Amino acid sequence: MWQRTNSTSNSICIQCVRTMASKPHPPLMKKHSQTDLISRLKSRKILGVGGEDDDGEVHRSKISQMLGNEMKFAVREPIGLRVWILISAVGFTVMAVMALVFPNQLYEVVFEEELSTTSISIRLYGGALLSLALIMWNGLYTAEKIVIQWTLLSEACYFAVQFLVTSITLMEIGILPNAAMLLLLSRVLFLVVTMSYYYHLGRKLKKI
Repeated sequence: MWQRTNSTSNSICIQCVRTMASKPHPPLMKKHSQTDLISRLKSRKILGVGGEDDDGEVHRSKISQMLGNEMKFAVREPIGLRVWILISAVGFTVMAVMALVFPNQLYEVVFEEELSTTSISIRLYGGALLSLALIMWNGLYTAEKIVIQWTLLSEACYFAVQFLVTSITLMEIGILPNAAMLLLLSRVLFLVVTMSYYYHLGRKLKKI
């Protein structure tokens, strides 16, 4: 009795499966391309992507909008920038060592007279130069634009301050030695070159 009931139920299930398999499925509804495009544009507008930002960059996703485009941070360096930073780093290092080790001789070379006071001020000057030299060496090996800009700005600030301090000191002493004149002219030249690199590095490139 139970075997007959099980066989009957199995036959009914098999017939149902065959009926469902043989039944034709309705055709799939295809989205219209224009409707799909409008829906995607609405979704991107809600997410805040797809449009241009303040810098003119078009972000294709929210992630790229948050993290930024890697090409945006690529630095297009002016010609000779790394060479100039290398020359500056070597020059600052040499002057720092001379000021720390031979403070009296360095003063005599610039002002053509002996140092009448203690040499601690010259040694402190050498320590400041050594700190700037470390900044220059760091700027030489970095690829970040903001770091290079601050390196150039620090160098330009040093040249400007040294020019003013040396000029005031020469006026107070009342002499104008050739070495000091050469130092002042070199500082003006170095200041112009450094600010030129700083300007060209910070300038935004026109998009084609």
